[in-house]
Amino acid sequence: MSKAAELRGQPRDELEKQLLELLKEQFNLRMQKGSGQLSRPSQFKAVRREIARVKTVLAEQAASQ
Repeated sequence: MSKAAELRGQPRDELEKQLLELLKEQFNLRMQKGSGQLSRPSQFKAVRREIARVKTVLAEQAASQ
């Protein structure tokens, strides 16, 4: 898991790529939950927070331009 300070050093296209991967992971976790195969429910919270971090850094970059 990366912290916001680490994310700020990455280029915008890298952040967008990472966001897409996290959204796909979140979708897969939702599907696992629906079918009763989710082994680590705490992973939901971690992925959701990581998505928020990436979106926050993207918004900061957009505001500074």
